[in-house]
Amino acid sequence: MKNTLLFIFILITGVGLAQEIDFVSGTVMNAANDKPIENVHIVNLNQVKGSVTKEDGKFELQATVNDTLYFSYLGFRSIRVRVTNDWLKYGNVKVKMTELGFALEEVTVNSNNLTGYLEIDAKNIPIYDNYRYSISGLNSGYEGGDKSPGAVTKALRSLSNPADLVYNIFGARPKQMRKLREMKKDDNIKELLRNKFDRETLMALLQVNRAEIDEILNNCNYSEDFMKTANDLQILNAINSCYEEYKVLKKN
Repeated sequence: MKNTLLFIFILITGVGLAQEIDFVSGTVMNAANDKPIENVHIVNLNQVKGSVTKEDGKFELQATVNDTLYFSYLGFRSIRVRVTNDWLKYGNVKVKMTELGFALEEVTVNSNNLTGYLEIDAKNIPIYDNYRYSISGLNSGYEGGDKSPGAVTKALRSLSNPADLVYNIFGARPKQMRKLREMKKDDNIKELLRNKFDRETLMALLQVNRAEIDEILNNCNYSEDFMKTANDLQILNAINSCYEEYKVLKKN
């Protein structure tokens, strides 16, 4: 009887330890003056979890030993920090970020001569005609570019050849691409990507470079206008849709 109770106790204790989740905490500061930085986005690249620093620069994030945390904030150099045993054991650490110097590029402003009549002025405003073509059975559609008969043909032709869906990129990184769904579930990561246009966080999470992101979108028939103007969250959704379609085609 005693042995049975001991066994149950060990089993319950083991289950409790197995379910224990590790967190790391810290304070993000400006390396120039040691002042805390608010609203810095931190992403665990391994577990695809996100967090944001509070007013005092403090944060807490789920992580285990050897996970890599990615720190990103507008106007500061993004950095990666590896989680160590010391960090988990002793708690709060100070992470210092360095400011970037920006040189403003020349901006050209084009004026539109307005007449005051809505119907006339509306015709003079440039419109981007990036039409999407939905195909039954797939997750979404294809952006064919300018409205033309060839746009539909281009979308259909891409489906007939799985190589057009950049098999080498998706096929070589199955673990990274599986993070796409997890990235869409985390509100902190989504908020970060919604306000970014530099693709840095996407490249860090998916372990792809800027050229590979453009190749994915180009082969999935997204227009150059979309690739240039979309925020990182829109790019994430586009890559995810393309990957889901790629899996359907590969399965069939």
